[in-house]
Amino acid sequence: MDLVDQASTNDDVSLVTRRLEAHVQTLAGDIGERNIWHPAALNDATRYIGEQWSRQGYDVKRQTYLVSNVPCSNLEIAREGDARRREILLVGAHFDSVMGSPGADDNASGVAALLEISRRFAAVAPAMTVRFVAFVNEEPPFFMSGRQGSMVYAKAARDRGDDIRLMACLETIGWYSDRPGTQHYPPLFSLFYPDRADFIGIVSDFRSRAAMLRLARAFRAHSDFPVQTVATFRLVPGVSWSDHRSFWRHGYPAVMITDTAPYRYPHYHAASDTPDKLRYPELARVTLGLFGAFFEIAGAGLD
Repeated sequence: MDLVDQASTNDDVSLVTRRLEAHVQTLAGDIGERNIWHPAALNDATRYIGEQWSRQGYDVKRQTYLVSNVPCSNLEIAREGDARRREILLVGAHFDSVMGSPGADDNASGVAALLEISRRFAAVAPAMTVRFVAFVNEEPPFFMSGRQGSMVYAKAARDRGDDIRLMACLETIGWYSDRPGTQHYPPLFSLFYPDRADFIGIVSDFRSRAAMLRLARAFRAHSDFPVQTVATFRLVPGVSWSDHRSFWRHGYPAVMITDTAPYRYPHYHAASDTPDKLRYPELARVTLGLFGAFFEIAGAGLD
């Protein structure tokens, strides 16, 4: 049994479930709506993530810039690689919420998984460097603008010449159902994909298809949780709707890991997107599967 399988076997899934729920409750329940129109809450969320990472033993870096005189920060930590340390696997999630919503699924769920995956990486030794980044200002009106946190980060990474082999975006990953008719799609996709919202999706454009398939294989090797994949045109509604788009724009391979958000979740971008709506045992299984997949890739690479 290898190191990652041993970690997964020994891990108490119920403990992971409780930790994920606690993160979501803090971000979406206690702090609530967090964006530049609620700067104190945005700062509280920034501080919470930074404190969690500091407790895990990481050196937390901030990339701070001003939006309407409000300081906004991307947060970054890294688990330095050994044999291939210049190669980077970047895992990211945005921590702001859309106006009018506490953002439990979108995207406290992604941040919660980010925090728990980084916790596990603190105890292992990857060959590649693994970066974890919490992005600010993903939601409108910043999405697709130069003030989007991931756009600021990706531009700086490209300017530095960072060798990011894959960016994996954790976007809205906390709601599941095994009832028929709970999963919807853009036109024609329903001909090829299931109608039950019981899977995690990995989405890419055509240029990132190989990396997406490699990640999906690694996920299946470490989890029996259902996963669906698609590589398609960026203009398909939803395919580019998160921080992975910023990395595409700067020439990096990137994928989005998602529960499909508006195609499934009835509380998407609503005031009712509260912590009680999420399915934490399923989120825990996805989180553990992603840790296993990322650890495999960080050891063996994307070749």
